[in-house]
Amino acid sequence: MADTLRIVHCFRSPVGGIFRHVRDLTEAQVAAGHSVGIVCDSTTGGDFEEHLFENMKDSLALGIHRTPMQRHVGPGDLASAWRTFRIIKELRPDVLHGHGAKGGAYTRLFGSLLRVSRSRVARFYSPHGGSLHYDETTGTGKLFFALERFMARFTDCLLFVSDYERRTYRRKVGEPPIPNRLIYNGLRAAEFEPVRTGRNAADLLYIGMMRDLKGPDIFIDALVLAGARLGRPLKAVMVGDGDDLPRYHAQVTRLGLDGHVRFLPPMPARSAFALAELVVVPSRAEAMPYIVLETLAAGKSMIATAVGGIPEIFGAGSPALIQPDARELGDRVSEALADPKVYRRLMPDIVDLKARFGADVMAAEIETAYFTALGR
Repeated sequence: MADTLRIVHCFRSPVGGIFRHVRDLTEAQVAAGHSVGIVCDSTTGGDFEEHLFENMKDSLALGIHRTPMQRHVGPGDLASAWRTFRIIKELRPDVLHGHGAKGGAYTRLFGSLLRVSRSRVARFYSPHGGSLHYDETTGTGKLFFALERFMARFTDCLLFVSDYERRTYRRKVGEPPIPNRLIYNGLRAAEFEPVRTGRNAADLLYIGMMRDLKGPDIFIDALVLAGARLGRPLKAVMVGDGDDLPRYHAQVTRLGLDGHVRFLPPMPARSAFALAELVVVPSRAEAMPYIVLETLAAGKSMIATAVGGIPEIFGAGSPALIQPDARELGDRVSEALADPKVYRRLMPDIVDLKARFGADVMAAEIETAYFTALGR
């Protein structure tokens, strides 16, 4: 059919927000009649991600293809790039959509190589933060942003998930010389159903990758400070995995929080929401995190840092937003737990969230961008 496409999504790590975004997008694209495939790293992810892949595989006509991909640039990139190129070439895509720095680089290079020998391939890049997190004053940052400027000539369209991300690109890389669109992440309709807090729930929940960029260390320090203000030890659940997890275990022990903090492996967000009264997102940097949208859609109260696109969800002046600072987080936690009903009223309106952050809206706008790039 002329109005259906062969779409391949390429990204490195099948964890966190990028993987969530790709799963939602592929589901909507398959429902629209497109043939879709995934190419990603085989060395990251665990049992939780394997289960997600298992649920997806029968619906993806172009399959799931996993091959080792390095996080950082190095000699191993040559072999990895060659393996990935051969996979993508066999899939004969109409659209190559790269997510994150590594996926974006592969997509634009390989899409351009495919153009040499066959009909047009639309090359799309969604940064999802990615290399935009680098400091533009450092040597590493200058190198990556110079590469981004160079790669723009091999890109048909940039898709930004937040206005913050688009403004950061303009500031660090420059005004895009190619078409670009702001398309917010979106949630499925079922995710706007409320989640009840379970019996014997903890006070606080952290759910996300266990790395300093996401602020687990800030969360743990704030537990001590908030507990002191409230006059009682707080109970917390921390859900997630990552290379820095042993360090957070050690931090909990050092601060005397053993028995008050429970660590759990990755699980569906809505299952985790039932484990605590208040959700905290203490990230030092973000683009447009799904976990914030999921938490609010589920009717949960939360505290989040005013980084990346998060203020675009809450509104810039929301009292639910803080800086990524343990003392500020501790103060806000104690206020929220002291009067949960009053704090709940500070959350954004669900009806407005549905209108702005629906998966159907996201998928339709991205599909329009694909067809426009292909001249259809």
